This record gives sequence, structure tokens and C-alpha cells, in this order.
Amino acid sequence: MLHDSAPEQRTGLRIYMIVSVVAFLFVGLYIGWVFYSRWEANRASAEKAAEKQRAQDQRTFEMMGGNRFDILSYSASPTTIQQGEKSSLCYSVSNAKTVNIEPQTEEPVWPAFSRCVHVSPHKTSTYTLTIEDGAGHSKSATIEIVVR
Repeated sequence: MLHDSAPEQRTGLRIYMIVSVVAFLFVGLYIGWVFYSRWEANRASAEKAAEKQRAQDQRTFEMMGGNRFDILSYSASPTTIQQGEKSSLCYSVSNAKTVNIEPQTEEPVWPAFSRCVHVSPHKTSTYTLTIEDGAGHSKSATIEIVVR
């Protein structure tokens, strides 16, 4: 009888091992599926965020003039002052290499998407903004500040 009980224990151990391996296999597959589905959701979310950022970057690029060489805006505030008061000359340019304002301002000027400089003319003056692109092209705009 001793000899007969040993094979039954081995068979029970073998069944236990097979069931354990199958259970671990299912658990492993389930955990793998959970990680994969989370990775896939994160990847889709990251792609959506990247696309949204690309669209925002494109809108900003176009708003800032894109590839155009241009004076996007040039204004004065206020346009009428009393003698001794200051006015702000504000400009926005795209793809300019140099910027110049005549008559010269108290503050330096340079190519910028948004820049303001202060002026304090003694008499009514016309300020000319001139930009150059480095290839010989230039554009100009003028604005008058009235002094009373």
C-alpha cells in the first residue's frame, strides 16, 4: 500500500502545480492587459494634447506674422499731448532684422512682436517707423503726435 499512495500524492501535486501555473498565467495576462490598456489611454491622451499644442503654436505663429515681413501694428497713445507730456509709440513687426523710428526716440528700438517706447516732442511731430529684412526690403509707417 505504501507504494500505491505515493503516485496519488504526485498526481495531486501535479494537478496543484498545473492549476497554479494556469492561474498565474491568467493573472499575468490580466495584469499585462491592464498595463497595456492604461499605456494606450495615456498615449492617446498625450497625442491629443500634442495636437492641441501644435494647433495653438500654429495660431500663435500666424498671429505673430508667420513668414510675412510686415509691420503688424504701429500706434501712439495718446495722439494729442500737452507740451512736456509723454506719449507711447507702440509697434509690432514680423521677420524684421532692423527697426528704426525717426525722429529718434529716447529709448532704443529693436525688432519685437510687441514693444512700446516713450516720446516727448516739443512740437507736433510725425514719427516714421521703418523696418528692414536684411535682404534689402523695407517697409514704413507713420503716425503724428499733436502737441498743444
